[in-house]
Amino acid sequence: MITKPKAKKYRLRRSEGQSAAAPKPAPAQNVETPDATKAAVTELLQTEPMMFASSTDDGFGKQDFRPKPEAKPAEVEAQTPAAPQSPADMIDAIRREGLTGRQLRMARRVAQKQGLAPVSDYDAVRLLREKGIDPFKRSNMLELVMRDGPEDASEAPSKDQLPSTVVSKPSLPSTEVITEDRRATDIMAIQRDIARRRRRRASLLAIRMMVFVMLPTFVAGYYYYAVATPMYATKSEFIIQTAEPSSAGQLGGLFSGTGLATSQDSITVQGYLQSRDAMLRLNEDEGFKTHFSQENVDALQRIEMDSTNEAAYSLYKKHVKIGYDPAEGVIKMEVSAADPETSAAFSKKLITYAEERVDELTSRLRGDQMQGAADSRIEAEAKMRAAQDRIVELQEKLGVLSPESEVQAIFGQITQLESELLTSRISLQQYLANARPNQAKVSAEENKIAELQKLIAEYRGQLTESNANTGSLARISGELMVAQGDLAMRQEFLAAAEAQFEAARLEANRQVRYLSVGVSPVAPDEPTYPRAFENTILAFLIFAGIYLMVSLTASILREQV
Repeated sequence: MITKPKAKKYRLRRSEGQSAAAPKPAPAQNVETPDATKAAVTELLQTEPMMFASSTDDGFGKQDFRPKPEAKPAEVEAQTPAAPQSPADMIDAIRREGLTGRQLRMARRVAQKQGLAPVSDYDAVRLLREKGIDPFKRSNMLELVMRDGPEDASEAPSKDQLPSTVVSKPSLPSTEVITEDRRATDIMAIQRDIARRRRRRASLLAIRMMVFVMLPTFVAGYYYYAVATPMYATKSEFIIQTAEPSSAGQLGGLFSGTGLATSQDSITVQGYLQSRDAMLRLNEDEGFKTHFSQENVDALQRIEMDSTNEAAYSLYKKHVKIGYDPAEGVIKMEVSAADPETSAAFSKKLITYAEERVDELTSRLRGDQMQGAADSRIEAEAKMRAAQDRIVELQEKLGVLSPESEVQAIFGQITQLESELLTSRISLQQYLANARPNQAKVSAEENKIAELQKLIAEYRGQLTESNANTGSLARISGELMVAQGDLAMRQEFLAAAEAQFEAARLEANRQVRYLSVGVSPVAPDEPTYPRAFENTILAFLIFAGIYLMVSLTASILREQV
């Protein structure tokens, strides 16, 4: 027994793109035979859209699996030329382009800017293309970004006013067949466009390089080769030395032979030669302003005769270069001028100024030390002479050359008188021991004894008793001893002052600074400046570096904007 086949029932819905006047789908019917069932299904597929015609993606994209009726020869011949595409077909073609959601939103915003009223994002693309506007052109996008921003927070569009976003369907492989000729043509067009852009960019880069790098470099080279005045540089070297004694201490001897011993003085001299004071003295002695205000000096290096000191000092620092080597303690000086003789004269005069400054560095210290020692010596010598004058005055006043000699002489006389007195007393006792002494002899001896005693008392009175004019010998002896002690002390002070004066003189000699010229200034016979080639290359590198930095900054700012 054969079971009759049955056709399934399908519930079909119309797609949004179809017209409402399309015929309604006929309900599926149960057929009696397989041939009848197949014919009914074929007719249904040809007349009604299936579910893959709806907005839901079934994974096959826009591929149509419905069988197409074969066209008869007579009908093919009777076909007319293709009519213009309808809006639905155009939208369908735009949908197959695979545009992103951002591009569709941008197209709708551009359409709103142009005053169009699209019903969807794809319709916005269609309307813009019909109007001749490319919504994805860079200029249109930049104009939209620049003009679309609200000037005030109150003008910002609300959430309801923003265009809706249509989520694009997953891009599927296209069924369009691209021939080799078309592919080669597209590739050739892309290559030509890239080459044209590269040529345009290279041309713009070359123009910018010519304007901002090569032209300034050419101007600088023309100045150095044809306009700049030749300058003659005179070089010299000198060093500052000290008169260190051979008996210097261990630490002093450690640094005495190096540049550290005179580094402070060398730096001071270097600063002085680069100061305004040295420039003013050079202008007064050698006419610095007059030399650089001549007509043969170019405009960039020339100054006016009545220019200010600041302008002359700026030029002075360019033409007088002084360097100091701390390791060796050598001062190197380079002086440039418009002619070699003037350059050598300027250099010699500056070395003279340096010698004067070096001598003035320690002259005050040496003068103070010597003045103090000399004053002490003079004062000690004056006091010593005063003590000597006091002794001479006492000797003349008292009539005594030496108190010790006078005292010794008086004591000698007293001793002699006492001996005679003793002898007379013994003789008197002998005379008195006789029964009948001789009165004449006794009286003579007694008189002699009395005279001796009187003389002894007189001599002793000279030692202790004061005279109305000269005073006592003891007082005279005391005053002379005090004066002699004062003289001895003043002599010691004078000796100490002499020793101090000699030490101060040695110290002053040790602190003397000497300027020794190692390389004497000699006038050159060829110009030293300008160094045209080196300066031109340096100018090129400077302008190229400036252009590179400005270009990088502009590129970064452009990308940020």
